[in-house]
Amino acid sequence: MSSPKKGRPLAKLLNFRSESKIAATADSVAVIGLGRFGSSLALELMKTGTHVLGIDQHEDNVQALNGELTQVVKADASRREVLEQLAIHDFDRVVVAVGSHLQSSILCCSLLVSMKIPLIWAKAQDDRHGLILEQLGVNHIVYPEKDMGRRVAHLVRGSIMDYLEVDPGYAMVKMLAPKSLCGIPLSETQTRKKYRVTIAAKASGTGIWQNTDVDTVLNEGDRVLVLGSTVDTDRFGQLR
Repeated sequence: MSSPKKGRPLAKLLNFRSESKIAATADSVAVIGLGRFGSSLALELMKTGTHVLGIDQHEDNVQALNGELTQVVKADASRREVLEQLAIHDFDRVVVAVGSHLQSSILCCSLLVSMKIPLIWAKAQDDRHGLILEQLGVNHIVYPEKDMGRRVAHLVRGSIMDYLEVDPGYAMVKMLAPKSLCGIPLSETQTRKKYRVTIAAKASGTGIWQNTDVDTVLNEGDRVLVLGSTVDTDRFGQLR
């Protein structure tokens, strides 16, 4: 995001595209940068009932989300006076989704940290960018391309339908129940002893998820949620 010329009136920097101003509450998030990643994130937050203030300096991005978010603003978020005018300091949660613009991302995150925003998520384009953001004091750093590549790699290898690395080295996966474990109570499959994973929940053809216990019996076609180390869940995902 390029900085506006010095001395340009603040009123010229902001271009509000929504009649309803957003009040920062426990259910509100500010998203700075409305490209593919930022807009997707903002729209998903709206679906969950979260109020979203979207900020971007590009007219096309702002117009595309006009009426889709609680409030959308055309503004340069790398300037402190702009952030103050938007009352960003009232938000507990801010997402900086401008990872492809290194300088703007760093400037924006630095300002947010100095304004003592409690929780900041920021998109990083690579490890070097992420290290700088970490040194600035950003709470959560997201690597969309890197994380998606790792996730897809796990999906490609076996029968895993979805994959989430909860923490480095530990994962939750969704997969079809292995046929070799179907038709008998989980207590008799000795899943934890043999495979060092936990089958935490299952969903049958009805699509309703239920927590499992020792008496749960899996059927062919059931989907299961499996918890364990990345190595063990990967290995378990190869079962048929």
